[in-house]
Amino acid sequence: MKKHIHQFTSESVSAGHPDKIADQISDAILDAYLAQDPQSKVAIECLITTQKLLIAGEVTSSAKVNAVNIAEKVLDQIGYNDLKVGFDWKTAAIEQVIHQQSPQIYQSVVQGGAGDQGIMFGHACSETPEFMPLAISLSHQIVRKLHELRTSGALPWLRPDSKSQVTISYEGDKPISVDAVVVSAQHDESVTQAEIRRAIIELVLEPLLEPWLQVKKPEYLINPSGIFVLGGPHSDTGLTGRKIVVDTYGGSCPHGGGAFSGKDPSKVDRSAAYAARYIAKHLVASGLLTKCTVQLSYAIGVSEPTSVYIDSFGTHQVDLRLIEQCVKDVFPVTPNSIIEELGLKRPIYFPTASYGHFGNENFPWEQLDSKRIQKLKQLISGREAE
Repeated sequence: MKKHIHQFTSESVSAGHPDKIADQISDAILDAYLAQDPQSKVAIECLITTQKLLIAGEVTSSAKVNAVNIAEKVLDQIGYNDLKVGFDWKTAAIEQVIHQQSPQIYQSVVQGGAGDQGIMFGHACSETPEFMPLAISLSHQIVRKLHELRTSGALPWLRPDSKSQVTISYEGDKPISVDAVVVSAQHDESVTQAEIRRAIIELVLEPLLEPWLQVKKPEYLINPSGIFVLGGPHSDTGLTGRKIVVDTYGGSCPHGGGAFSGKDPSKVDRSAAYAARYIAKHLVASGLLTKCTVQLSYAIGVSEPTSVYIDSFGTHQVDLRLIEQCVKDVFPVTPNSIIEELGLKRPIYFPTASYGHFGNENFPWEQLDSKRIQKLKQLISGREAE
């Protein structure tokens, strides 16, 4: 019987999107604390709007950090140094309201327990070499390429704020075509929409989609609302932690609801989500299954997870109970073991705050452990020997 053909869509946003500005500032401040004091407990959030930035949160640390100065450097690096672009850090009002972390929460964390209750999800599939869903992977590549063309000067009329969206057709679990691509790119007044469309198709979309163009030519929707001169925080208020689906898997699996940026790794919202991805990627890379979602759940002050659940979407090669037990035996699942094995007390978080927390092989939770892969493969060997 022929498999059902369906469509699935994911989106991404650029480093210059207002929500991503807030994420990057939060993670840059976190990195500054961890660089001086790896034991820092940090929860920083930002709100950015027209010429105003508020930095707020809780910190317990011996480090001395100038959060305002860090925010200015991030804004300048992204390109928000002129009111015409949507924000000028040189004349903006930047305020910080940071106080000490709750002593009760701090005590539960230093004893090895989870800093809060919650559920976290990790996902992996065989659709791309990085074991990420195709739609979110392509969406990230598009906005990243726009950023490169802007900062290199190849397309000097581009401005920092942009968004992308990719629709894929699937036959069963297999992607068979790219059907539609939406790109909204902020630009200056000097360029026409026809020039924008031509440049983005020729320099961004066709090179990235080249293997898929032989199957089907997608519908291109470039700046579908028309002129996009006014962008950035001037046209859209940004908040830390509002792009959680962009940060993860583009909607291909559930989300526990907790954001990542600005949080030190004692917060399981972040560290356990990384661990769940680490587990899921190893399961797919080992050949035990071709697609899976891993859920971990925690209670505040308790180190062991309250549950470990694996959804294989029917692709598992051995009994799921054996896989779940192997995961508990082989992978770090307590907060302290996750932090230690993945080296999460280092200042490594700023690069995660744009273009996704997953799929980048430079991140420690994306790096495969050959010994763990071998132990997982032994499950298949054991089944075949029966």
